[in-house]
Amino acid sequence: MTPLYHDLSEETVLVFGGGAVGSRKAIGFADEACVVVVSPAFADRLLAADDAAGHAEIDLVRAEPDPGAVWEWVQRLSPALVVAATDDPAVNAAAEAAALESGVLVNRTDVSGGRDAGSVVVPATIEDDPVSVAISTGGASPALSKALRQRIEAEIDGAGAMAELSGELRGDLIDRGIDPETRREAIRHVVRSEGVWKGLQKGRSNGRQEAYTVIEEVIDR
Repeated sequence: MTPLYHDLSEETVLVFGGGAVGSRKAIGFADEACVVVVSPAFADRLLAADDAAGHAEIDLVRAEPDPGAVWEWVQRLSPALVVAATDDPAVNAAAEAAALESGVLVNRTDVSGGRDAGSVVVPATIEDDPVSVAISTGGASPALSKALRQRIEAEIDGAGAMAELSGELRGDLIDRGIDPETRREAIRHVVRSEGVWKGLQKGRSNGRQEAYTVIEEVIDR
């Protein structure tokens, strides 16, 4: 499988199943997409997320998603992604088939390993906006994905601020007419500089000052 980032803004994600797995998926997608969850019952965390003021849209539909009705739900809502997260393999298989036949991406949560074309794995993610890191074991070990996420989370602390700073510095160097090779070398030194990382921890201006010290050293060579 090839990892990609997919913008689901203003798209619909249809989730079959409101248990622990379906709830986790729904809440994760709700920050960006309009999420519809079809299930006869819903986990407490999903009910709490749906009631939370200011939370992105989660539409809870209390219904039994039997295999025969799954196709109708997919056709009615025209989702960008279908998540099959029930405890009934027949329903999950029907959801997967309906999505693939409709040309819609599908994430089936009760299988691991090989998947049909058009299926997706939802990775564990770590974010320090605008930086994000995704981890996947291909569905083979969600526990390992979670453990790796916890280990990496500490490693990228401050990466968002570094990304924003290095992007601004790149623009400044372009405006100064610095040649591309020198520009790339300067930015590489900035993002690898412990001094700049430590400076950012004290504040944006400190990080920027440290970065320019690094940049001028590269330019003056």
